[in-house]
Amino acid sequence: PRLRSRDTMKARIGVAESSKVIEIEVDDLAAFKSQVEAAFAAEEAVTWFTDAKKRTVGVPVGRIAYVEIESEADAHRVGFGPAG
Repeated sequence: PRLRSRDTMKARIGVAESSKVIEIEVDDLAAFKSQVEAAFAAEEAVTWFTDAKKRTVGVPVGRIAYVEIESEADAHRVGFGPAG
């Protein structure tokens, strides 16, 4: 099922032996997870991701250190409020 645009997820893909982190927006979490799992199972050299804004990013599968997923609703907010 597709998520509503306000339910977009952020996925961060860490690159091994590098401080590089690739961040994309994902609008279909199940499809994204399946794509990552399929890339590892097939031992592909590169897997391509297309985000919610239709941008395409190629990631060398052997260099993926981790995949982190965070929904916009769960994003850390910074601000001030009444002390309690």
